[in-house]
Amino acid sequence: MNSAQNINDLLKKHQSDFYPVVDFSATSDKIIPLDFTAANTDLKAEIIGDTTLFSQYIDKQLSSAKAKFGIGGYFEHRTVYARSEHFSSSEGEPRRLHLGVDIWGIALTPIYAFMDAKVHSFAFNNNFGDYGATIILEHELERVTFYSLYGHLSLKNLGGLTSGKRINKGEQFCDFGIAEENGFWPPHLHFQLMCDMEGLNGDYPGVAKFSEFDLWKSKIPDPNIILNWN
Repeated sequence: MNSAQNINDLLKKHQSDFYPVVDFSATSDKIIPLDFTAANTDLKAEIIGDTTLFSQYIDKQLSSAKAKFGIGGYFEHRTVYARSEHFSSSEGEPRRLHLGVDIWGIALTPIYAFMDAKVHSFAFNNNFGDYGATIILEHELERVTFYSLYGHLSLKNLGGLTSGKRINKGEQFCDFGIAEENGFWPPHLHFQLMCDMEGLNGDYPGVAKFSEFDLWKSKIPDPNIILNWN
């Protein structure tokens, strides 16, 4: 089985070949980091618990900074998941460790394939706080297989999909969904890489227990390598 570090090394080798996941120009567009940990004391419980207020909060951060996107979250320990029972656990420790990168922007922002792929699976994970409309792609690079997950999409993006369908590099295949279709979140993309789907279809954990940090770090490659926004 491939490790996250092996795939990270492979992605770095081919970094200049990847197509942008969203439309972004480093010379004319601005991004800002968004913090959803306990360090962000402006993000009150009443805000994160109300999708409309949460959306207004995100919009204000972006507009105040004149930024096209907010970004962040890879292995961030987030308090924001207290908004949903979906992240609770019968074993006591709730899930709070975010495994992907979030790109926050406006609804219907186009999303493109960063390299050739085929559809692995897709689903409408329609729980409060869940992914909502979700697509998972399968990639092969130097005979190494890995996967990318796109969560919080428009429901229409699932129409006409079949497992095994080819998606070409640079093809727009989905977009940011509205709250009613994206798990009741402000519009954004959850972009995540996985070494192995572990038998799952249309879904894969995007938030894990913080106590399992080392385990997940070995299984989840860094999507920032593909975005290359640093």
